Amino acid sequence: MFKKIDHVGIAVRNLGEAMKVWEGLGLRVDEVEEVPDQKVRTAIIHIGESRIELLEPTAEDSPIAKFIEKRGEGIHHIALGVDDIEEHLRELKEKGYQLIDEKPRIGAGGAKIAFVHPKAVTGVLLELCQRE
Repeated sequence: MFKKIDHVGIAVRNLGEAMKVWEGLGLRVDEVEEVPDQKVRTAIIHIGESRIELLEPTAEDSPIAKFIEKRGEGIHHIALGVDDIEEHLRELKEKGYQLIDEKPRIGAGGAKIAFVHPKAVTGVLLELCQRE
């Protein structure tokens, strides 16, 4: 069903400062992108076949800003790579999983994404991610 861990999303207050921290660990930021629909700026760090996605809110009402206000900086979500996101969403819905997104939307890097509610997955916000 799932191919791999696509990425781990980390909520940060300041993208520039966070990039310095991760680069200080010897990792390299490969891409920086703004995703206006989600009110977020992202920085992508590739590690093998997986990624770390740093997420900085661009508006006070963004989901990432609300997350940071409530919980502080830290791991926001885990994304699993899939081949057919629509089929995965149908299967999860049939199995009774609570979905945040019943249809995919476009995320960073043009990937199709959809989220499964943390209440359905032992408190973890799970993202399905289909890259072309």
